[in-house]
Amino acid sequence: MYWQDSRQEEPRQVADDVVDVAYAIRCKTLPVEHAYALWRAVGEVMPWIAEEEGAGVHPVHVADSGNGWMRPDRPDDLLYLSRRTRLVVRVPKHRIEDAQRLLGRTLDVAGHAMHVESSTLRALSTHPAIFARYVVCDGTVDEKAFLAQALAGLHALGIRPKKMLCGIEKTIATPEASLTTRSLMLADLSAEESVRLQQKGLGRMRHLGCGLFIPHKDIQELMPAR
Repeated sequence: MYWQDSRQEEPRQVADDVVDVAYAIRCKTLPVEHAYALWRAVGEVMPWIAEEEGAGVHPVHVADSGNGWMRPDRPDDLLYLSRRTRLVVRVPKHRIEDAQRLLGRTLDVAGHAMHVESSTLRALSTHPAIFARYVVCDGTVDEKAFLAQALAGLHALGIRPKKMLCGIEKTIATPEASLTTRSLMLADLSAEESVRLQQKGLGRMRHLGCGLFIPHKDIQELMPAR
């Protein structure tokens, strides 16, 4: 954990250079490990997604638990999607029209049919606390080394976070190699820093859902006691 004192800032209008396109889908199940298969399916319609600056494919997320159900951990276990579940793709503004080509398609995601019905645009957030479920590690590193890597990457973007918190290691499998990742939460960012990080991302493999940040409830309550 990396922690410094807080600061306050007035809200600002969000630039629309990069947006999230959220698609309503009909899809009953997906494997827990679906990042590569989802990119391949989306990439058949949008072949530019892996190389386009500012673009990425968010992992399809379902609640970790609820109504007696616990989210499984094994890669081949199944996630059960609800009608509220969305497929979300982050794109630069000039690719919004291209992203509409997914509409009406039925994607094959590791043998699971995903029908894309409609879409809405979501502006990026100025929220001071943002979170990436996966950030690629450069090798297998402990928490301290990972935070040092992340901090160097953030400084290269002109972002100087006050608070960072990372999660346990997780692996994303691809035919070429297995990627070691950790989740990363940042808090107390300025509005400009928050939007910039969402626009730029952190690290590699954003087409596999890595380095893509989304708003998260603040972690002020986790501040160490004084």
